[in-house]
Order: sequence, then C-alpha cells, then structure tokens
Amino acid sequence: MLYYYASTSHKLGLARVRRAVALLNCLREKGVDTQLLVNDFRAGLVACELGMKEYITIESILDIDAIAEHGDTIIIDTHEDNSARIEKYCNIFNHVFRFRQNIDDIPYFSEYLLDGVVVDRFYEEAQKREKVSRKLFFLNDADYEKNIMQQSMLFEGNGLELLLGNYFFVKYEDELSKIFTYLHESEEYMELIATSQYIVTSSLQTAFEAKTSGACVYYLNLHNEDETQLHYLQFNGIEVVQTIDEIDFEKGCIDTSFNQRNYIVEDILQKL
Repeated sequence: MLYYYASTSHKLGLARVRRAVALLNCLREKGVDTQLLVNDFRAGLVACELGMKEYITIESILDIDAIAEHGDTIIIDTHEDNSARIEKYCNIFNHVFRFRQNIDDIPYFSEYLLDGVVVDRFYEEAQKREKVSRKLFFLNDADYEKNIMQQSMLFEGNGLELLLGNYFFVKYEDELSKIFTYLHESEEYMELIATSQYIVTSSLQTAFEAKTSGACVYYLNLHNEDETQLHYLQFNGIEVVQTIDEIDFEKGCIDTSFNQRNYIVEDILQKL
C-alpha cells in the first residue's frame, strides 16, 4: 500500500490536497493501491470532490505509522519539520518520498525528494473548453488573517469576481460582498478555474492549475514569495504583480506546458 500524507488546516489551505489527488489518480491508474491521509474533515471532503473515494484523518506527521504498516510506501507533503520522525519512517517503511518544501530543502536521511508542478488531468482537458470573459480572484482556501479586508483598496473598483475559500470564516461573505462584483461558492472551484479567461490568485497551486487550463493568470504576490518561485512563475508565463492596477487584462498571455505530474509518477514507480 502507498500512503500519501498531505498536511492541511484552516491556516494552510488545501494546495497540498489538490496536488495529492492529482498524483494519486495517476498512480491508481497504474495499478498502485493508495490511501490519502489529511488533517481535517474539510480537506477530506474536498479530496472526494476532486475524485478520491476515501480518506483518513490523522493529527500530524507523527501519526502516519499508526495507519501505515512496516513495508508500506509513504509520500509526505508537509510543512512540519520533524527529522527524527523521517528517520524512523525511513527505517520501517519500504520507500519514503517527501516533497521538497523550498529550494534549500535536502534529504534528512534516505528518503527520496520529489519536486515539480503537479496538476490534475482535468485542467489539461479544460484547455479545449470555451472561456468565459470573467476576471476571477482566488486568494487561497484560507484567509485566517482577513488579508482581503485589510487590503480591500487593492480589489475595489476592478470588476473582480471572488471565488471563496473552503476555510473562510462564517459571515465573512457579508464584508466581501461590498468589495467584489460577485461571490462564487468554494464548491465551484474546479469549474471556475477551468472556464475563466482571467484569473488572479495568491495560491501557487491555483496559478499552475489555471495556466494549465488555458487562462491568462496573474500571481498577486501578497505574501512576499521566495524570489526563486517568482522567477519560476514568470518563466512559465504567469505574470507576477504587486497590485491589481498593474494588470493589463487586454494583453494576451503566453502558452506554456510545465505539468510534471507524469514525470513524478514514473519516478515513483521506478523506485517501488
């Protein structure tokens, strides 16, 4: 059995879950028995919306061995820093894969590092779909600090429609409705990313999914993203901006192909 642990929370959002489902869907097609591990019920529900049949919730990276057994394979995608636990897992599991979290990340022990953009096939197929001329903004699945309201001047008067995040606070919509022309429910995520012509986001995963779908994508750098990551976005035709006013929605965008899902799947299969 291959277990994939993707850390999630109302502060972290669901980017790792979206990446996990894209990868697990491919691995299952190759005949690999898989199981998704997440941290909360909401993340599990979203995973099912994306195509997973089931999931298991655990508290943290410390609990993977409460589910997986000796000889299994695990993939870890988490911000949690626990080298001692990684060492234990390398000793008891057949194979341990871990997603690189930043450019300086190196293996702790004998685990294999995975690195690259992973986007679900759904978004590749969306390239053929007709696009709606809407300007969609998706911050992230979470806005724990209420960054949108704190920087409301960035969004007012720009004709943006907002895609709500799965972890947005109850009644937060009442405040947001005063800023955006329209609010879309979080359940509409896949359809809107697949069909919107212009997408502004502060989520790296969403930026790659939208670009794969064929949208003109603008990454709003609200969180001072690492320069290496910003260069990678720009290299792949995703414009990086600090304000909405910098965006020229009439300008065309560059077509690129950067999805490394199949490459990562083959890398995993070769090591199993």
